[in-house]
Amino acid sequence: MTTIIRAEAAHDFLALVPSLAGFHPRRSLLCVAFSGNRTAGVLRYDLPRRAADRASLAAAVVATLCRMRGVDAVVPIVYTEARFGSGRGMPQRALLGMLTSRAEEAGFLVRDALCRAADGWGSLLDPATPVTGHPLALIDESPVARLAGDAREVASSPSASASLPPVEPAVADRIAEALDQLAGAGREAALRRLGVNGDPVALVETLLGRGAVHPPLRLAWFLHLASVPAVRDAMMLQIAFGALVGEAAHDDAIATAERAAERDETVDGLVVRELVAGTSGEVSEMLSRLMIGQSQLRPDVGRVERALALLRRTIANAPPTHRVGPLCIAAWLSWSLGRGSAGGAFIDLAVELDPEHSMAGLLSALIGSGTLPEWAFSGR
Repeated sequence: MTTIIRAEAAHDFLALVPSLAGFHPRRSLLCVAFSGNRTAGVLRYDLPRRAADRASLAAAVVATLCRMRGVDAVVPIVYTEARFGSGRGMPQRALLGMLTSRAEEAGFLVRDALCRAADGWGSLLDPATPVTGHPLALIDESPVARLAGDAREVASSPSASASLPPVEPAVADRIAEALDQLAGAGREAALRRLGVNGDPVALVETLLGRGAVHPPLRLAWFLHLASVPAVRDAMMLQIAFGALVGEAAHDDAIATAERAAERDETVDGLVVRELVAGTSGEVSEMLSRLMIGQSQLRPDVGRVERALALLRRTIANAPPTHRVGPLCIAAWLSWSLGRGSAGGAFIDLAVELDPEHSMAGLLSALIGSGTLPEWAFSGR
């Protein structure tokens, strides 16, 4: 993430942050990382519930900054519903002070340390900050807010990009009918109508085409395949990394499904066991490491964004019985772009539908741990 929009004062910078982050922060610690004079990324964390948790949070922030290539400066910002007017001065002053000290000890320049509270804002590094804070109107009326708003759509919350659009009853009915055909006596005829898109690799490439309008049968076939664990994972990786990875992933998926059947295991369980034991083949290991973010290979952002837009509409119109698989795909794709909160929101929807779903459980642990993929720290 980079920007060349100038923010000359602290209130202008605070007006810019929602555009940098892609959402309006609430009850959060945001750390805007810099490489020279350009922003290099925005990290978000929940505010600690206990004073005893501040040290571990500060350590986690600094550790993450140390892994971000080229980052040399940071601006931590607290967003809180607490108030300056409570009589205690700046809310979360202790957290900002601890984080500033830890970051400076690690060699980072702390350009500012800010707090936006319910009734005002202030800077930890500015001794002229009033005890009651500066007026929020300075932020809300900043011309930078209008400029940044024109440059980028801003969501209402970090998980807002996981919200689903309204159901389209006619589309939902036709998808349900197509799913019934694919599961019943009309399957062969339906597959003939799909033509080349009966192949999962071709299907994904067609779905990612720009400006294409997809018939319900095509969407139903995707939903059906997304319910098959090995094929689901292969399509997910193909969306992120392209058709060549997709081909390899689908070939491996067939072999993995056969091994799982021979051992009477679930595909998800087999993949985890083999990765831990180091007994998977070279291709399987490479694909597994892509799935858990242990790679410098970066996802294609354009493909992922197009897929997420299609997934939200498709999931909204899918029967509940066919939503968990695509929700897992959407969660992982969101996480692959560094949107852990959106990924977590998708997984929450999946777990509501199927609390015992193995992939949803694995992704919940991965995303919930705060782990970022290695490609998030590679050069851009």
